[in-house]
Amino acid sequence: MLEYSERRRYRTSMRSSGLSRFINFSTVGFSTVGFSPLALILLGGLTTGCAYSMGTGERRLPEGYQLVAIPVFKNSTQEVGIEVPFTNAIIRELARSQIARVVNKTDAQVVLEGDILNVAYTVATQSNCDPKSPAEICKLAIPQRTVLNTEYRITVSTKLKLRRVSDSKLLWEQDFNAEKSYLAPRVGLEGLNSANALYNRSARQENISSIASDMMAEAHGRLTENF
Repeated sequence: MLEYSERRRYRTSMRSSGLSRFINFSTVGFSTVGFSPLALILLGGLTTGCAYSMGTGERRLPEGYQLVAIPVFKNSTQEVGIEVPFTNAIIRELARSQIARVVNKTDAQVVLEGDILNVAYTVATQSNCDPKSPAEICKLAIPQRTVLNTEYRITVSTKLKLRRVSDSKLLWEQDFNAEKSYLAPRVGLEGLNSANALYNRSARQENISSIASDMMAEAHGRLTENF
């Protein structure tokens, strides 16, 4: 009775996996089930594939540490408060992946230090209203021979370092650079074309936060890849 129950469970599992068409269930004994060569290849591929995915899918901090402290990033730029979205972004990445737990420095095995090295705002595109300009540009109600900035570009550079708490040994270090463009704030009315300073500030902060999220997602991937 036990042997018969085992055979039924085995057949059910094989049918649900889609391998039943390659396996001969006509034999009576459980141990004498016939496998076609293709079935053996498929089964071998499943087992080796699982082992491969488990081996390469594992991510961890260098040397396998699991308790990390993340102090507020250093701000080496003139942009006040830019360090906050970057610090929060890397903390979110580690909390999401659960590869390591963010703790106070007194309880940490390693410390992840960040430094915002540079932030630059440059003009990406401009519009000139002069006698040679297309008519649609001069419809923007700006004076003749005036240059209007229509798009800006933000460029940010950061450096991240992972140090062991016990001896301050540097375990990992990498630089990251990113840029993002946004439309210039503009109010286009007949006889008036001006920039909204509050909108410009808001647009900068929004795009810096977006850069921080993308950059720290990349940093998290680099920090935890196959150590």
